[in-house]
Amino acid sequence: MPDKPKLGQNFLVDVQAARRIVTALGDLAGHTVVEIGPGRGAITEILAAQARHLVAVELDRGLAAGLRSRYEAEAERVKVVEQDVLQFDFAAAAKGAGERLRVAGNLPYAITSPILLKLAESHAALDLAVLMVQREVADRVTAAAGSRDYGLLSATVRMYGPAERLFTLPPAAFSPQPKVYSTVFRWRFAPRFAELRVDEAGFLCFLRKVFAQKRKTLANNLRAAGIGHGDAAQALRDVGIDEKIRAEAVPVEGLAALWSNLCLDLRFAGQHRARKL
Repeated sequence: MPDKPKLGQNFLVDVQAARRIVTALGDLAGHTVVEIGPGRGAITEILAAQARHLVAVELDRGLAAGLRSRYEAEAERVKVVEQDVLQFDFAAAAKGAGERLRVAGNLPYAITSPILLKLAESHAALDLAVLMVQREVADRVTAAAGSRDYGLLSATVRMYGPAERLFTLPPAAFSPQPKVYSTVFRWRFAPRFAELRVDEAGFLCFLRKVFAQKRKTLANNLRAAGIGHGDAAQALRDVGIDEKIRAEAVPVEGLAALWSNLCLDLRFAGQHRARKL
Protein backbone atom coordinates (compact mmCIF):
# COMPACT_ATOMS: atom_id res chain seq x y z
CA MET A 1 0.00 0.00 0.00
CA PRO A 2 1.45 3.44 -0.93
CA ASP A 3 2.25 6.01 1.74
CA LYS A 4 -0.64 8.29 2.62
CA PRO A 5 0.51 11.67 3.88
CA LYS A 6 -1.08 12.98 7.07
CA LEU A 7 -1.69 16.74 7.26
CA GLY A 8 0.15 17.16 3.98
CA GLN A 9 3.18 15.13 5.07
CA ASN A 10 5.51 13.71 2.44
CA PHE A 11 8.09 11.25 3.75
CA LEU A 12 11.76 11.96 3.13
CA VAL A 13 13.49 9.07 1.33
CA ASP A 14 16.77 10.81 0.42
CA VAL A 15 19.25 9.39 2.95
CA GLN A 16 21.96 11.92 2.09
CA ALA A 17 19.53 14.78 2.73
CA ALA A 18 18.61 13.27 6.10
CA ARG A 19 22.29 13.19 7.03
CA ARG A 20 22.75 16.82 6.00
CA ILE A 21 19.82 17.87 8.20
CA VAL A 22 21.31 16.13 11.23
CA THR A 23 24.78 17.54 10.51
CA ALA A 24 23.29 21.05 10.44
CA LEU A 25 22.23 20.58 14.07
CA GLY A 26 25.87 20.34 15.14
CA ASP A 27 27.44 17.92 17.59
CA LEU A 28 24.55 16.15 19.33
CA ALA A 29 26.48 13.85 21.65
CA GLY A 30 25.55 15.85 24.75
CA HIS A 31 22.18 17.22 23.65
CA THR A 32 18.48 16.46 23.58
CA VAL A 33 16.72 16.73 20.23
CA VAL A 34 13.01 16.97 19.51
CA GLU A 35 12.01 15.69 16.09
CA ILE A 36 8.74 16.99 14.68
CA GLY A 37 6.83 14.52 12.52
CA PRO A 38 9.38 11.69 12.23
CA GLY A 39 7.08 9.74 9.93
CA ARG A 40 8.80 6.54 8.88
CA GLY A 41 12.05 7.49 10.59
CA ALA A 42 14.50 8.57 7.88
CA ILE A 43 15.89 11.38 10.03
CA THR A 44 15.06 9.60 13.30
CA GLU A 45 17.50 6.79 12.61
CA ILE A 46 20.43 9.20 12.31
CA LEU A 47 19.35 11.34 15.26
CA ALA A 48 18.97 8.27 17.47
CA ALA A 49 22.53 7.27 16.69
CA GLN A 50 23.98 10.68 17.56
CA ALA A 51 21.85 12.47 20.18
CA ARG A 52 22.12 11.97 23.93
CA HIS A 53 18.32 11.91 24.06
CA LEU A 54 15.72 12.02 21.30
CA VAL A 55 12.04 12.87 21.60
CA ALA A 56 10.10 12.02 18.44
CA VAL A 57 6.69 13.72 18.29
CA GLU A 58 4.39 11.93 15.86
CA LEU A 59 0.62 12.48 15.52
CA ASP A 60 -0.16 9.42 13.37
CA ARG A 61 -0.96 6.46 15.64
CA GLY A 62 0.34 3.80 13.25
CA LEU A 63 3.60 5.60 12.57
CA ALA A 64 4.13 6.31 16.27
CA ALA A 65 3.54 2.64 17.11
CA GLY A 66 6.04 1.57 14.45
CA LEU A 67 8.72 3.90 15.81
CA ARG A 68 8.03 2.89 19.40
CA SER A 69 8.48 -0.77 18.47
CA ARG A 70 11.61 -0.01 16.49
CA TYR A 71 13.29 1.74 19.43
CA GLU A 72 11.84 -0.37 22.22
CA ALA A 73 15.29 -1.49 23.35
CA GLU A 74 16.39 2.16 23.61
CA ALA A 75 13.22 3.50 25.23
CA GLU A 76 15.11 5.32 27.98
CA ARG A 77 17.06 7.34 25.41
CA VAL A 78 14.63 7.49 22.48
CA LYS A 79 11.10 8.52 23.45
CA VAL A 80 8.22 8.44 20.97
CA VAL A 81 5.37 10.82 21.86
CA GLU A 82 2.07 10.30 20.05
CA GLN A 83 0.81 13.88 20.04
CA ASP A 84 0.04 16.91 17.91
CA VAL A 85 3.23 19.00 18.05
CA LEU A 86 1.08 22.11 18.48
CA GLN A 87 0.16 20.69 21.90
CA PHE A 88 3.67 19.54 22.80
CA ASP A 89 5.20 21.24 25.86
CA PHE A 90 8.69 22.28 24.78
CA ALA A 91 9.28 24.09 28.08
CA ALA A 92 8.61 20.94 30.11
CA ALA A 93 10.83 18.90 27.79
CA ALA A 94 13.67 21.41 28.17
CA LYS A 95 13.27 21.42 31.95
CA GLY A 96 13.45 17.63 31.99
CA ALA A 97 16.52 17.66 29.77
CA GLY A 98 18.21 20.35 31.83
CA GLU A 99 19.07 22.33 28.70
CA ARG A 100 17.64 24.20 25.74
CA LEU A 101 16.50 21.83 23.03
CA ARG A 102 17.52 21.35 19.43
CA VAL A 103 14.72 20.69 16.97
CA ALA A 104 14.56 18.92 13.63
CA GLY A 105 11.61 18.28 11.39
CA ASN A 106 10.10 17.78 7.97
CA LEU A 107 7.09 19.99 8.60
CA PRO A 108 3.70 19.08 7.11
CA TYR A 109 2.85 21.76 4.54
CA ALA A 110 -0.68 22.28 5.86
CA ILE A 111 0.42 23.41 9.33
CA THR A 112 3.86 24.91 8.70
CA SER A 113 2.99 28.44 9.88
CA PRO A 114 1.31 27.30 13.11
CA ILE A 115 4.34 25.14 13.92
CA LEU A 116 6.73 28.04 13.31
CA LEU A 117 4.64 30.24 15.60
CA LYS A 118 4.59 27.46 18.21
CA LEU A 119 8.40 27.32 18.10
CA ALA A 120 8.61 31.11 18.40
CA GLU A 121 6.35 31.01 21.45
CA SER A 122 8.59 28.28 22.93
CA HIS A 123 11.84 30.14 22.18
CA ALA A 124 13.07 30.18 25.78
CA ALA A 125 13.24 26.36 25.66
CA LEU A 126 14.99 26.16 22.29
CA ASP A 127 18.56 26.50 21.07
CA LEU A 128 18.25 25.99 17.33
CA ALA A 129 16.05 24.25 14.78
CA VAL A 130 16.75 22.73 11.38
CA LEU A 131 13.47 22.52 9.49
CA MET A 132 12.29 21.45 6.07
CA VAL A 133 9.39 23.40 4.58
CA GLN A 134 7.93 24.22 1.18
CA ARG A 135 10.47 26.28 -0.79
CA GLU A 136 8.17 29.29 -1.04
CA VAL A 137 7.76 29.35 2.74
CA ALA A 138 11.54 29.19 3.25
CA ASP A 139 11.87 32.09 0.81
CA ARG A 140 9.59 34.15 3.04
CA VAL A 141 11.18 33.01 6.31
CA THR A 142 14.71 33.95 5.23
CA ALA A 143 13.91 37.01 3.09
CA ALA A 144 15.72 40.29 3.76
CA ALA A 145 13.93 43.64 3.97
CA GLY A 146 13.37 45.12 0.54
CA SER A 147 13.10 41.76 -1.24
CA ARG A 148 9.93 40.52 -2.86
CA ASP A 149 9.37 37.78 -0.26
CA TYR A 150 9.95 39.89 2.88
CA GLY A 151 6.84 40.31 4.97
CA LEU A 152 5.15 39.51 8.26
CA LEU A 153 6.57 35.97 8.52
CA SER A 154 10.11 37.19 7.76
CA ALA A 155 9.96 39.96 10.36
CA THR A 156 8.38 37.74 13.00
CA VAL A 157 10.98 34.99 12.58
CA ARG A 158 13.83 37.53 12.69
CA MET A 159 12.60 38.86 16.01
CA TYR A 160 13.29 35.41 17.49
CA GLY A 161 16.68 34.91 15.87
CA PRO A 162 18.49 34.59 12.54
CA ALA A 163 17.30 32.08 9.92
CA GLU A 164 19.42 30.87 7.01
CA ARG A 165 18.68 28.71 3.98
CA LEU A 166 20.75 25.53 3.78
CA PHE A 167 19.67 23.52 0.72
CA THR A 168 16.70 22.68 -1.50
CA LEU A 169 15.34 19.26 -2.43
CA PRO A 170 13.31 18.19 -5.48
CA PRO A 171 10.00 16.28 -5.27
CA ALA A 172 11.85 13.01 -6.00
CA ALA A 173 13.44 13.19 -2.53
CA PHE A 174 10.03 12.32 -1.00
CA SER A 175 7.36 9.65 -1.07
CA PRO A 176 4.73 10.36 -2.15
CA GLN A 177 6.25 13.07 -4.31
CA PRO A 178 4.86 16.56 -3.65
CA LYS A 179 4.22 19.01 -6.46
CA VAL A 180 6.67 21.51 -5.01
CA TYR A 181 10.31 21.79 -4.00
CA SER A 182 11.29 21.79 -0.34
CA THR A 183 13.98 23.84 1.41
CA VAL A 184 15.85 23.19 4.63
CA PHE A 185 16.68 26.20 6.81
CA ARG A 186 18.35 26.68 10.18
CA TRP A 187 16.85 28.96 12.82
CA ARG A 188 18.93 30.00 15.84
CA PHE A 189 16.84 31.26 18.75
CA ALA A 190 18.15 34.60 20.02
CA PRO A 191 15.17 36.93 20.62
CA ARG A 192 15.75 40.63 19.94
CA PHE A 193 12.89 42.24 21.87
CA ALA A 194 15.02 43.39 24.80
CA GLU A 195 17.84 44.53 22.49
CA LEU A 196 15.44 46.62 20.39
CA ARG A 197 13.54 47.78 23.48
CA VAL A 198 10.11 46.62 22.39
CA ASP A 199 7.39 44.69 24.18
CA GLU A 200 7.06 41.20 22.69
CA ALA A 201 3.29 40.84 22.51
CA GLY A 202 2.66 44.46 21.60
CA PHE A 203 5.34 44.62 18.93
CA LEU A 204 4.15 41.39 17.26
CA CYS A 205 0.67 42.87 17.12
CA PHE A 206 2.18 46.05 15.66
CA LEU A 207 3.88 43.97 12.94
CA ARG A 208 0.56 42.39 12.00
CA LYS A 209 -0.91 45.88 11.62
CA VAL A 210 1.87 47.40 9.50
CA PHE A 211 1.98 44.36 7.20
CA ALA A 212 -1.82 44.08 7.07
CA GLN A 213 -2.22 45.20 3.46
CA LYS A 214 0.80 44.58 1.30
CA ARG A 215 -0.08 47.13 -1.37
CA LYS A 216 -0.54 49.97 1.10
CA THR A 217 2.25 52.21 2.31
CA LEU A 218 3.46 51.92 5.89
CA ALA A 219 1.80 55.28 6.62
CA ASN A 220 -1.54 54.08 5.25
CA ASN A 221 -1.39 50.87 7.26
CA LEU A 222 -0.70 52.92 10.39
CA ARG A 223 -3.69 55.11 9.65
CA ALA A 224 -5.83 52.01 9.03
CA ALA A 225 -4.77 50.86 12.50
CA GLY A 226 -6.19 54.05 13.98
CA ILE A 227 -3.13 56.30 14.13
CA GLY A 228 -3.91 59.85 13.04
CA HIS A 229 -2.38 61.11 9.81
CA GLY A 230 -0.31 63.75 11.58
CA ASP A 231 0.99 61.36 14.27
CA ALA A 232 1.90 58.72 11.69
CA ALA A 233 3.68 61.19 9.43
CA GLN A 234 5.60 62.77 12.30
CA ALA A 235 6.69 59.41 13.72
CA LEU A 236 7.97 58.30 10.33
CA ARG A 237 9.94 61.53 9.94
CA ASP A 238 11.35 61.18 13.46
CA VAL A 239 12.89 57.79 12.70
CA GLY A 240 13.95 58.64 9.15
CA ILE A 241 11.45 56.48 7.24
CA ASP A 242 9.96 57.78 3.98
CA GLU A 243 6.20 58.27 4.33
CA LYS A 244 5.66 56.64 0.93
CA ILE A 245 7.57 53.46 1.76
CA ARG A 246 5.93 50.09 2.40
CA ALA A 247 6.61 47.95 5.46
CA GLU A 248 8.27 45.35 3.22
CA ALA A 249 11.18 47.75 2.66
CA VAL A 250 11.86 48.40 6.36
CA PRO A 251 14.08 46.09 8.46
CA VAL A 252 12.92 45.08 11.93
CA GLU A 253 15.30 47.62 13.48
CA GLY A 254 13.47 50.44 11.70
CA LEU A 255 10.06 49.08 12.65
CA ALA A 256 11.19 48.77 16.27
CA ALA A 257 12.31 52.41 16.22
CA LEU A 258 8.93 53.41 14.83
CA TRP A 259 7.15 51.41 17.51
CA SER A 260 9.19 53.09 20.22
CA ASN A 261 8.51 56.53 18.78
CA LEU A 262 4.77 56.00 18.65
CA CYS A 263 4.73 54.06 21.94
CA LEU A 264 1.90 51.89 20.62
CA ASP A 265 2.11 49.14 23.22
CA LEU A 266 -1.33 50.02 24.61
CA ARG A 267 -3.14 50.26 21.30
CA PHE A 268 -1.66 47.15 19.76
CA ALA A 269 -2.16 45.12 22.91
CA GLY A 270 -5.88 45.63 22.36
CA GLN A 271 -6.47 48.99 24.06
CA HIS A 272 -7.97 51.98 22.30
CA ARG A 273 -5.48 54.77 22.65
CA ALA A 274 -1.93 55.65 21.69
CA ARG A 275 0.41 58.19 23.15
CA LYS A 276 3.67 59.85 22.24
CA LEU A 277 6.76 59.24 24.35
